[in-house]
Amino acid sequence: MMKAAGDVIVARLEILAAGMADPSKTDLTEISLMSTEKTEALSEAAASLSRNLGDVGGRLSQSAMEELGHAGKAATAMAAAATPQAFAAAQYDYAMGWWGRAAGQMLTLNTELLRAQAEAMKPIHDTAVANARRLRK
Repeated sequence: MMKAAGDVIVARLEILAAGMADPSKTDLTEISLMSTEKTEALSEAAASLSRNLGDVGGRLSQSAMEELGHAGKAATAMAAAATPQAFAAAQYDYAMGWWGRAAGQMLTLNTELLRAQAEAMKPIHDTAVANARRLRK
């Protein structure tokens, strides 16, 4: 994408310079595309990011609700413990389970955020590459 963006910038600067040198030869179509293409690509990127982050938020809310269920069961087990050892065991079981769930959720969150980033960049990348191809002609 960086090479494509650089190629587009060079080509468009040449178009702008030619228009400055001779206004009658200004490529108004290309100049107007400079704004509309960016707006469309950024709108698609924002929509993708919004959709993906909404999904992430929903999953995190679901995970929080599930964790409340685990905590409730652990509290019940601790309250029902007949001995201090049983209380400590119930507490330990919850803590170890929480560490495992938290690690899994962190990995899932990292993956989801990387995917959201890649999907948000796709329309921008596609537009830059398409512009570079079109302007090479």
